[in-house]
Amino acid sequence: MSSPVPVFPSSPQARTGLGYGVVSWCRGVCAFISLLYIFTCSHAAAAEYRLSMLPLFATEEIYRRIKPLAEYLSKETGIRIEPVVTADFSQYSQQLASGGIHIGYQNPYVYVTHSTVHEVIAKASSGEYGNRFRGIIITRADSSIRSIQQLRGKKIAVVDRTSVGGYLSQAITLQQSGFDMSKDFIIEDAVENKHENVIFSVFAGDVDAGFIRESAFAKVSDFVPPGTIRTLTATAWMPNWALSISRSMPDGDRKKIISAIERLQAGSPALKAMQINTLELCADGEFDVVREAVGLTPTKHRAK
Repeated sequence: MSSPVPVFPSSPQARTGLGYGVVSWCRGVCAFISLLYIFTCSHAAAAEYRLSMLPLFATEEIYRRIKPLAEYLSKETGIRIEPVVTADFSQYSQQLASGGIHIGYQNPYVYVTHSTVHEVIAKASSGEYGNRFRGIIITRADSSIRSIQQLRGKKIAVVDRTSVGGYLSQAITLQQSGFDMSKDFIIEDAVENKHENVIFSVFAGDVDAGFIRESAFAKVSDFVPPGTIRTLTATAWMPNWALSISRSMPDGDRKKIISAIERLQAGSPALKAMQINTLELCADGEFDVVREAVGLTPTKHRAK
């Protein structure tokens, strides 16, 4: 029998409101939930550090991806590091901000918006483009739009305004070309914030163009007839996912973890589980392009 996945407990409000007239079996369920809450809290509290990943996938999948890395770091550093999963993006963000997550693995947007409390130590490298990726702007193949200048005043579907490959990469390129993202386009977020729904909207003619991550284009024919969607242009390169640690971590522990990451070999169980090739040591300033895209002060311009 597999062991339970350690999960941060929900807020107290999420566990109330059963009301009057609760039947006995419901009381049993409540008792079980209370025991589970106590278990998860004590399980997390027992760990010296907690490692988590932005929850793009199901709880069990996230746990499978990060558990080998936690085990590797624990063995190499002599520090107990526990893999813990959050319920959703919001809880992940809250736990990063409050110190509940000591080692985090997240997309560039989430990292830069929490970099006052977390410090990047490495970024992922995988696939054709290694430690970076970019977005593209797509249109229907029969669209009259042939240049980005013709996008002015058009309706555009995006993944969401925080998506690095499905909005921010494109926004940088368009802003550098003189566009104002808030005035020059009609921007619509995709249903469920999914790349495939951007593709559907473009294909159906609901919008004039769409923003998706470049790697998502390889799967266009999974959703719409082949040859019906084309790339208008590729857009700005962005840094890949960030592995970060709490800025309040003691320097000795910080150095042990960085050293262990530096020794992590391509093809190791930890990297295979994360489905990446390597974790490359990097500096915070490498994420300034993302900060600029979301209106944050780049590292190089911050007051000392």
